[in-house]
This record gives sequence, structure tokens and C-alpha cells, in this order.
Amino acid sequence: MKEIKSIAALASRFGMLPGVGRKTALRYAHAVIDFTEQDVEAFCAALKEVKNSVRLCKVCGNYTDDEVCDLCASRQTKQICVVSYPKDVTAIERTGAFDGVYHVLHGTLSPMNNRTPDDLNIKSLLPRLSDAEEVIIATNPDVEGEATAVYLARLLKPLGVKVTRIAQGISMGSELEYADAVTLSQALGRRTAL
Repeated sequence: MKEIKSIAALASRFGMLPGVGRKTALRYAHAVIDFTEQDVEAFCAALKEVKNSVRLCKVCGNYTDDEVCDLCASRQTKQICVVSYPKDVTAIERTGAFDGVYHVLHGTLSPMNNRTPDDLNIKSLLPRLSDAEEVIIATNPDVEGEATAVYLARLLKPLGVKVTRIAQGISMGSELEYADAVTLSQALGRRTAL
């Protein structure tokens, strides 16, 4: 069957999104065909609007449509939670367990990918430490996240601020027999008193 160029082109664009493979991209492209003209216009307008109005908060580096995000404008600054990406802020905010501010690095250290400290949003964190009592490092528990956490801890501790790392280990509802050795080791090493 002959490929329809416009569907293939649209699927190719959807395929640029993270986690969208070829089949899903084609499914999305076919769904757009069934959109009304108004739906297509609204979809295009939403894409343009997000591209034109969303920027980085000048304080923390999170996404915002103002110069300073709502979190930086309204939260206490005694605790700064350092995360790799804006999506991590969203994940932590869903818990309702943190009332401080954030600092978004926009990546992690990765020598394999030539990503150095100069490539991350680290320099703008340093002036924020004057009000902070604690910096919580909440990078992913993978090689790059751990390397970033160690680097930040070494950089920040001499500046007199308390540096902590989010706990890692066995997730709620999982079974020990299915945990990998590194996760189980982390859970044992970071145990707390009851």
C-alpha cells in the first residue's frame, strides 16, 4: 500500500516526542484525521501558545509563563530542592510533601555525553544559598544522577549549607525478592529508626 505523505510527515513529528514510537505516532496521526477543523485549529493554537509563552523562571529555572514562577514567588526559601528537569518538580509537587522552592539543573552530569557542570544550571544556584538552610538533592538514582549529587554535595558543603539527598530504596508495595541488589543495598544503608 502506498504511504500517504501527509500522514507519514505528521507521524514523524509525533515521533519526535519522548516515548512515542512509530506505531503510537501513526495512531496519533490517524486520530488527527478525525479531528474537526476547530479541533485542529485549537491544537495548533495550543502548540504555538506553549512555545511562545512558556519560559524559564529567572530564579529557579522551572517552566513558567511569568518572569518568576508561582513557587518562587510564594514559598519559603529555607529549603531548596535541586532536580534535574521541570518534570521532576511536577512529580514532587504531586506528593504535597514539600513546601520549599526548587532549582532545576536541566540535565545531569554525563562524561559519556560530554555534559559538564558548565552545561547545567548550577551557577545560578549559588547566590540563592544566602537564605537557605538546606539543599535537598533530588536527582534520579542512576549513575548520572548520583554523579551530579556527589558533585553538588562537594561544591555546596564548604559553603556552610546543609546538603541532603532524597532517600532511595524499596518502593512501597513491592516485594524484597524482586528488588535488585543495588536498590536493596541502598535501602539497608539508608534505614531509619522507628
